[in-house]
Amino acid sequence: MGRAFEYRRAAKEKRWDKMSKIFPKLAKTITVAAKEGGIDPEMNAKLRTAISNAKSQNMPKDNIEAAIKRAAGKDGIFSEINYEGKASNGVLIFIECTTDNPTRTIANIKSYFNKTPGASIVPNGSLEFMFSRKSVFEFDKKNIQSAGINIEELELALIDYGLEDIEKIETQEGEIFIVYGNYTDFGKLNEGFEKLQIPINKALLKRIPNNPISLTEEQLNEIEKLLDKIEDDDDVQAVYTNIN
Repeated sequence: MGRAFEYRRAAKEKRWDKMSKIFPKLAKTITVAAKEGGIDPEMNAKLRTAISNAKSQNMPKDNIEAAIKRAAGKDGIFSEINYEGKASNGVLIFIECTTDNPTRTIANIKSYFNKTPGASIVPNGSLEFMFSRKSVFEFDKKNIQSAGINIEELELALIDYGLEDIEKIETQEGEIFIVYGNYTDFGKLNEGFEKLQIPINKALLKRIPNNPISLTEEQLNEIEKLLDKIEDDDDVQAVYTNIN
């Protein structure tokens, strides 16, 4: 994937390791899922996945239950809003937010861009075609070994559930596999993993850049300052760029 990709991955994982920030974001995801499809995880695949993701980040059970209960109250009313922007060196930024106060959220997002030279918000829809929405499932090699199958057998089994591609990444902890599918097949792929009894580390919808760009380390350092501000905002759920 190249040094730039590894730099972004390491930097992002370091930021998201801050539990004080990630727990509120995970809680919002759970609340929204429960609000949309009901509070019973057995009947709500989106909620089931959100809970699984939260557990993988060591979110306490009490926090998870509180987030589900919040869906039944007035404080469980959130709006999902996207914002799009551009930065120097051809960087495109797509931001997904979940907020109970859109006025506050857009004011914060605009301030981050306004304080960054060469960066600006663009009208919604301007960058939509620059990214492809994909279902993304991440798991360790030991996860499929525990199910008694190999990666080739898994690939064949998941084709019927919408699998498009499998990527292997070498890490210090071992091999990690990432499965990609169309975003409309998220539920089907999740069902496939459940039937195969393969535990998932992460499952989410992502926006993959259609034409990724490479930056120098100096340029990456500059854009990281803006991305840090955006990703640290409590209303921001995910940030996507076209950086390779």
